[in-house]
Amino acid sequence: MRAFARSLLAPAFAALGLTALGVGAAQADEYPSRPVSIMVPYPAGGPSDAMARIVSIALTKELAQPVVVENLGGVSGALAAQKVLSARHDGYYVFQGSPNEVILASLANSAVKVKSEDFRLVHPAADAVMVFVARKDLPVSNVDELIALARKNPDKPLTYGSVGIGSLYHLVLEDVQKRAGVRLLHAPYKGNAPVLQDIGGGQLDFAVLVYSAAMGALAEQGKVKVIGQLGAERSPLLKDVPTVAEGQALKGLSYRTWSGYLVPRDTPEPVVQKLHAAIGRALQDPEVRTQLQAQTQSASAPMTLAEADQFLSRETARYRELAASIGLQPQ
Repeated sequence: MRAFARSLLAPAFAALGLTALGVGAAQADEYPSRPVSIMVPYPAGGPSDAMARIVSIALTKELAQPVVVENLGGVSGALAAQKVLSARHDGYYVFQGSPNEVILASLANSAVKVKSEDFRLVHPAADAVMVFVARKDLPVSNVDELIALARKNPDKPLTYGSVGIGSLYHLVLEDVQKRAGVRLLHAPYKGNAPVLQDIGGGQLDFAVLVYSAAMGALAEQGKVKVIGQLGAERSPLLKDVPTVAEGQALKGLSYRTWSGYLVPRDTPEPVVQKLHAAIGRALQDPEVRTQLQAQTQSASAPMTLAEADQFLSRETARYRELAASIGLQPQ
């Protein structure tokens, strides 16, 4: 009897399988049929916003639909990440994220439930150089002198800004304090642009931030000064700025950061594949690469979806280990 039932149901299950495949193919064929939004987790004016607006132009051509940029700062970028996860998982809300939002935010803020496992990395987008940037009249010219100044006045700790508790910039400076045995005073903000603005205005002593064209312009005007970079080697963009590792106070300290385009983990595979191909082509556009370089960012190398999955897994493990090493606890 059961065998007879299975024989009757087999064609039905086969039909369902074909239907599912048909639905997936239809989703790929139809996507996108309306505008696609890139959600940037910081206010307009910062390097993340600039990158999104550059890529959105090329992506509009690739997808044959308008690609618009939305900005939503707050909670180390988790507000924007949660908005993407709360929307329909159909590829029309794409998150422009980095380790800050998809890996680190939940490690520092107990109210943040966003985790990297909630997302799928469609394609890395750009790599950036992180630097120490200080107010113009802070009496230091490099990171070793910054550490020495912090040690000299332990009762009046130097102030630094970041894009929020648990952000990569915050963790870097927690790591610095642990390595150097100094105490610093943290001031969280909602984005890079207001941090840089307050350094330029003298309200903050310094910060670790992604180097940006806006920062370079302020440095040329003498309103801020870039005193060190965190890459293992000097960036071609900052040949005259020493790496932190070149000094004595923080030997072995090295960081870089990346941004990429992510969608909710259960976004239909045909949609992810189409989006992956479009982003990959957009990042190879010579105009996009030139404009990203003008914004002091380097377009990421091509990567398959499988490689992107592996990359995100490695990065998640790396930063969770960093958070544990400095005793970061969700608050």
